[in-house]
Amino acid sequence: MSFQPVLPLTGYTGWGFLKRTMVRQQAVQQSIPAQSRDEAYFRDKIGKADTAEKLVSDKRLLRIALTAFGLEGDVNNKAFIQKILEGGTLKEGSLANKLADKQYQKFSAAFGYGDYSVPRTRISTFPDEILAQFRTRTFETAVGNQNNTYRLAMNAEREIPALAVRNTSETAKWYSILGSAPLRDVMQTALGLPKSFSSIDIDQQVSVLKAKTEAAFGSPNISQFRDPGKMEALVRRFLLQSEVQGQIGASSPAATALTLLRR
Repeated sequence: MSFQPVLPLTGYTGWGFLKRTMVRQQAVQQSIPAQSRDEAYFRDKIGKADTAEKLVSDKRLLRIALTAFGLEGDVNNKAFIQKILEGGTLKEGSLANKLADKQYQKFSAAFGYGDYSVPRTRISTFPDEILAQFRTRTFETAVGNQNNTYRLAMNAEREIPALAVRNTSETAKWYSILGSAPLRDVMQTALGLPKSFSSIDIDQQVSVLKAKTEAAFGSPNISQFRDPGKMEALVRRFLLQSEVQGQIGASSPAATALTLLRR
């Protein structure tokens, strides 16, 4: 039996229901036998995966590890993942550091295969660290199967505050937003920018995003979203804008014609 979250409402009202019931729903998910078996398997096997090659050779173990970072789509790209892990993150020119999607960097750093003589998989608290992320991501995926807007909002709530406190320049933080498709989607939607926005020069994108963010939230900086109140305002704006866009799409001439044909 697979887990299906209870989402009886849509839009911002439905988001409120999800937030109020999230802890209870996550507990239900964790009690599902398939989830319990995956967690037990990871705890039993991860300490023995002391090289990147051993990790990628165990497809089930690799799936759980990748899912914890939202990278489960790469479960069959074993050579690519092994190279990312073995390159580590401490060397500036490593593959993980070069990729625009910084989830690969986080993934490589978490396991430490390319950075330390003894990988972090041997640390006693490591299974709990990864499985906590695995639970979060699998819950988000289950929610996203019913409402992808909520999945994007949940991801933004986790990733943007973490980015906000990172010790990098504000411009670098904006480039990180643009390098993450889910975070880009949230920011563009919240600020009322069209899908075609991504086709303009990337430096111009950053300038526009800064200006619109300042107009909407009082500052052009990502750092402001370390404030829970600012983060809540961003998510609310994203959800409301998504709802408006959905209504506009539903009332387009093509949608109207389809509705008439169905009558």
